[in-house]
Order: sequence, then structure tokens, then C-alpha cells
Amino acid sequence: MSGWAEVIVGIVILIGLMGVVVPVLPGALLVWAAIAVWAAVTQTSAGWVVLAVATGSIAAVQIVKYVLPERRLRNAGVPRRSILIGGLAGLVGFFVLPIVGLLVGFVGGVYVAERRRIGDHAEAWRATVLAARLAGLTIVIELFGTLVAAATWLGAAAAT
Repeated sequence: MSGWAEVIVGIVILIGLMGVVVPVLPGALLVWAAIAVWAAVTQTSAGWVVLAVATGSIAAVQIVKYVLPERRLRNAGVPRRSILIGGLAGLVGFFVLPIVGLLVGFVGGVYVAERRRIGDHAEAWRATVLAARLAGLTIVIELFGTLVAAATWLGAAAAT
């Protein structure tokens, strides 16, 4: 693979990493796809090993990022419905107030859902803060797995 092609793959990986932190793009999928294209073009055993590591790390964090927060929310008594309402409000907020609207909509949606369900401001706010923290945790978890994939690719690309 030419130097320019590897630079382009690196740029796509960087954009994917940014998409994990600011969920505008499907970041992990973009990183995986860039590595898959690189492996397919290089046709080396190192390329296929890097793709296997990337696939494993990204797949593992996709599972963990849903299981861990879901369990914590369930143990805290926050129902899925409140998180779903928060997610939908975040989606609407994203289009109303680009980028920051996602966070504002999510927090507002969870709070309104919990306030309607519980009736108490303090308890609704506690559940909202927990949901926001766990949403941040899912970003950190996904970023970790995606960084493992990117670092593996970078190591292999630098070695060739």
C-alpha cells in the first residue's frame, strides 16, 4: 500500500475516533471499516491479524458498553423507558441545537421521564445524573476499544 493510501486510512481512523467522542458519525464502525480496507489491500498476514484484533476489541466494547450501564441503571431503579425517552429527546436536540443538543436533549428527556414517573425532583435528578454519567462511561468504553484497534493498526502500518 502506498504511503498516501496509508495516510488516508489514518485520517479516516482519526475521524472515526472523533466520531466516538462526538457521536455524529458511527465512529467505531468507521475505524473498523478503514482497517478492513487496509487489510484487504495489503493482503498480508499482519494485516489480517490487525483486522482480527480490531474486530475483537471493537466487538467486545460494543457488548460491554450496553451491558455494564444497563445493569447499573437497573440496579438503581431507572427503567429502560426513561433512557429511551432521553435518547429520543437527545436525537431531536441534536438537530435543534447541533452537537450540544444531544446532551441537553438526553438529560432533559431523562429528567422529564423520571419526574413524571417518580414525582420527586431530587430523586428524578439523581436518576438523571446517573444516566448522564453512564452515558459518558459508554463513550469512554467505546473509545478504549476503538483506540486499541487504532493503535494496533498504527503499529503495523509503522512497521511496514
